[in-house]
Parts: sequence; C-alpha cells; structure tokens
Amino acid sequence: MKFKTGFALFVVSVSIALLLSFAGNVSAKPIEISFSNMFPPSHIHGQLGQEYCDEIEKRTNGKVKMTYYPGGSLVAGAKTYGAVVDGITDIGFSVLGYSRGVFPALEAIDLPVGYKNGTQATKIINAFYEKFKPKELDNIKVMLFHAHGPGLIHSQSPINTIEDIKGMKVRCYGFSVKVIEALGAVPVAMAQNEAYEALQKGVCNATLVPMEALKGWKQAEVIKFTTETYSIGYTSGLYVFMNKDKWASLPPDVQAVFEQVNKEFIPKFGKAWDDSDIAGREFTLQLGNKIIPLSAEENARWAEAVKPVIGKWVKEATEKGLPAQEYVDFLQEAVKTY
Repeated sequence: MKFKTGFALFVVSVSIALLLSFAGNVSAKPIEISFSNMFPPSHIHGQLGQEYCDEIEKRTNGKVKMTYYPGGSLVAGAKTYGAVVDGITDIGFSVLGYSRGVFPALEAIDLPVGYKNGTQATKIINAFYEKFKPKELDNIKVMLFHAHGPGLIHSQSPINTIEDIKGMKVRCYGFSVKVIEALGAVPVAMAQNEAYEALQKGVCNATLVPMEALKGWKQAEVIKFTTETYSIGYTSGLYVFMNKDKWASLPPDVQAVFEQVNKEFIPKFGKAWDDSDIAGREFTLQLGNKIIPLSAEENARWAEAVKPVIGKWVKEATEKGLPAQEYVDFLQEAVKTY
C-alpha cells in the first residue's frame, strides 16, 4: 500500500514538473512580429528597416522576434496599408500617397509648400500628426512618420524654364499628379519601383522625385538633367504602422520599447533622406548628368504656377469637413520656422 501511495506521489510530482517545464517553455517562446518594407534591402531605408528590427529584438532581450520583409517581398508598397489593417503583416512601411483617398487630412503634407530637406519635412509631418491626430488613423497604431527631401524635376532633355516642361510626360503619383498638371505637363502616375523601366522605355521622359531616387532607385541611369525647382518642393509622407490588434496584444513593457525606439528613429529617417539626397546628387554628376539651377525669378514663376493647386485642395478638403486652411497655415508656417 505504501509502495502504491509512494508511486502515485512520484507520478504526480513528475507530471507537475513536466507541466511547469512546458509552461516555462511556452512563456519563453518569443512574440513573433512581421515587418514589411517597400524599399529594397540595398536602399538606405531598406537598411534602416533592418536596423529598426534589430533594435527591437535587442531591447526586448529576445522577447520579440522580428521577421523582416524588404523590397515588397511580403506585400507591395501600394497594398501595405490594407495589409496592416487586415493583419497580413504586423508592421508596414510605405507611402501615404499610395493609398489614394484613405488619408484626406495627411494629403496636406504632400502639398508643394517648398520643403527644404528631409529632416525638416520629417519634423513637420510628425508635428502635424501630434497637433491634429486625424481620425483616418484610427484603424492602425502609428509607429512613426517621416518624409523625404524636396521633389525635383529630372528629365531626359534640359528644362531651363517653365515653358520647357509643357507637354512633357512626367512620372508622378498621388497628389503630385495635380502639380504636374498645373505646370502644363502630362502626368504619368506610377509607383517608384516602376519608374526606371518607364523612363528607359519612353513611357515618360521625366520624373518628379527627390534627389535620393537618382541613386537609391538608380534613376540617374535613365535621365540626363535635374532642374532645381525648389520653390515647388513637395514631399511625400511615409509611415511605419502596426496592426491595431497586434499592438493591443503586446505586453506593456514591449509596447514601451516600441514607443522609445519609434521616437529615436524619427530623426534617423530624416537624416537618411538628407544623406541619400547628397548621395543621389553625387551619383548623377558622376554619370555625367547635369544639374540646372533656376534663378529666384524663375523659381517664383514655378511657385505661382502651382499655387492654385493648394487653393483647390483647401476648397475640396473643406467641403469634406476638414479644417483644411488650418492645415495649410500650419504647414506654411512650419516650413519657415523648422
């Protein structure tokens, strides 16, 4: 009898030990998070995406395991927002303008208000978000925003005056379509990763992008000239979003790590845009391409030409119930003060 009792206790003890061991293994299993980035791994923002993932893993001591998908290998840039909302990817990194109509308030960021550089534009988009907190972002968790340096005209034939661009087919996307129309050119809307082939095959003969694309997307190989149209310098708002349910499922200590890393990476993204603009300028000059500076008077003509674009946007956005003029006033003042 004693033997049976002892054996029963032994079995119970072993069972408890196994259960505790199993529970320990379950609790030790890392939280898996997928991160999809539209930029290729060779691009500076592809590299920063990897650095972001590494930093999260490091600061959570392995509690989080990030699986990184650069170059649109999980979802394409234009489909990233929907993929984040639907949980196809936990985190997505793409361009706001690729989701036309989804971000009516944040469209203001892309207006041609004369941004000077990526650091400035990145500060401004994050300040805009903090001030206005648009309801259009309620479906996701915002990690951070950033924005590139001024978009300029890069072409296969020289553009010295505003007359030279009239009738030219210019690759653009999203809101910048309206800017190209205002200049009298023909917009050819497409995503960044399609532009190289389009320029190479003559589908378009110019592109409206920041300097960084000349090296980051190799577009200097298929253009010959850059016109420094800084007075119409637009930017594109970019985002890093997380699926809302995924965010809610994370323990508070992991959320705190994300929030801290997000804050630290905002200036890194801004600086990366500026560094890549410098690299793009150097790359295009190395290939023998020419950069055409515009006089203050000519730049003023370009600014005047696109001015109605801003006014029309204010009218249309106001009709949607947005405080559009307040948005524009904020941006125009920020460009002066940041």
